[in-house]
Amino acid sequence: MAFFFGFHRLLRHSQSPLVSSHFTSIRLNSTLTSPKLFISGLSRLTTDEKLTEAFSPFGQLLEAKVITDRGSGRSKGFAFVSYSTIEEAEKAREGMNAKFLDGWVIFVDPAKPREPRPPQQSQSQPSQTGFTVNKTVGWCG
Repeated sequence: MAFFFGFHRLLRHSQSPLVSSHFTSIRLNSTLTSPKLFISGLSRLTTDEKLTEAFSPFGQLLEAKVITDRGSGRSKGFAFVSYSTIEEAEKAREGMNAKFLDGWVIFVDPAKPREPRPPQQSQSQPSQTGFTVNKTVGWCG
C-alpha cells in the first residue's frame, strides 16, 4: 500500500516530460476501436430488455444481447451491446462502467473480435461396416 502512495506522490510532483507523456499515451490508447462493448458482472436475472433500457440513453443501440446458456436458458452473466458510432459507445462505457444494474456492479469493456474456432472433429467415427465405434479410455463396466 505504501508503494502506491509513494508512486502517486512521485507522479504528482514529477515535472518530467517522459513520465507525463508515457501516462498520457497509455490513457489515449485506451480508446475504442469498435462500437461493440462487452458487459460483464451481470445479474442472472438481467434480460435483453433491461439491458436495452439501461444503455439506450447513451445513443442509438443496434443490438443489446445477454448471452444465455443453451440448456437452461439462464444468463451467463455477460452481454454485448452495439452502438451506431464509436463515440456513443465511448459515452456508454464511461457512463455505465462500475455502475449498478439489477443490484450487481457491471463492468463495460471494449469487445474483442471473435477468434475463429478450429473445425470440430467427430469423436466417434463410423467403421467400414457402418457401425459407430466409440473409443473409450479406461474400463467401463
